[in-house]
Formats: sequence, C-alpha cells, structure tokens
Amino acid sequence: MVLSDSDIKTALSTKRIHITPKPDLKTQLGSCSIDLRLGKKFRVFNYSKVPFIDPNNPKTTAEMMSEIRVKDKEPFILQPGDFVLATTMESFTLPSDLLARLEGRSSLGRLGIVVHSTASVFDPGWNGVAVLELGNLGRMPVALYPGMRICALTFEELKHPATIPYDRKKSAKYSHQSAPEPSKISDDASS
Repeated sequence: MVLSDSDIKTALSTKRIHITPKPDLKTQLGSCSIDLRLGKKFRVFNYSKVPFIDPNNPKTTAEMMSEIRVKDKEPFILQPGDFVLATTMESFTLPSDLLARLEGRSSLGRLGIVVHSTASVFDPGWNGVAVLELGNLGRMPVALYPGMRICALTFEELKHPATIPYDRKKSAKYSHQSAPEPSKISDDASS
C-alpha cells in the first residue's frame, strides 16, 4: 500500500518516518508524496585524472570524483550530457516496515533533468540523505539551486517488517551518509 498525504502526515507526527529538517507540509506534501530539496554538496567526475573507471579498484573510484559545495543562492550549472551526484537537504529515517521510492519532478524532467539513474528505492531501515544521480539529457545547461524542490519520495508499506533492515545489514555501504559519496562497488569484489 502506498501512503497517502494523510498517512504521511500521521507517520511524520508519530515519528514513524523521521525527516530532518522538518518539511514544510504546505509546499512539500503532495497527494501521496513528499518533496525533498536540493542540498549544497555535489560530486563531479575528474575526467582527466583517471584513464577509465575500474569498478574493482577502490582507489580509482575514490580519485575519479571531487566534492563541490555551492553557496546559498548560488547555482550549480548542470551541463548537457553531464552526470553528477548530489544530495538532498533533508535526511530521513525509515522503519523496518516501510520503503521509500524517489522520483524526479516533472517540471525538471521537462527541462531534461533526471534525478536518478537506477537508485530509486530506499530500503526499510534507511537512515541518511538521498543521493541523487543527476543528469542533463537536454541540449542547454540548467541552473540548479540549493533549496529548490528536486525530487519526491513515496512510501510503501511492507506486508511484514523486513527481517534485516538496511541499517543492520553488514553490507550496507551507504547507511548514515551525509554527502554524495562515490561508488563503493569495489566493496562487492571483496565480499
């Protein structure tokens, strides 16, 4: 079952879902979703520092990107064909019987901006900011501003709570993240 606006309000007021900073429900709450806002941290590729990406080499994945912080009211310009990681302003915590799905906003999609490539599901037990996989599929650069509504979360109830929520998994690579961390796919090779 997908939570409605009234279900989301109840889940927030009872702390079943915890979002920090507290969302402005007048502007961020939809019929069955809650909008999250763009944060100030971006991770961009260093195209000329590494010859190729080797998913099995943790040194390559760490060196291939740099973090950029944008000041208040300063835009981050997403160039056509570019791909960057960013975070939401809000961090959130999910209980063991809810999952969240991240979706882009139609108004930004109509400008060519996608907010996730593959990572749209947040498992039960998630705790941290959402890392966005931003891409510009359009032909024109687009200015993105910290604090703008960038994506929406929907919530789905599980029939039964997860036996091992994300925050208790030994393999949870991104639990409690507060920045757009680079890929940790090389951890898979050592598993």
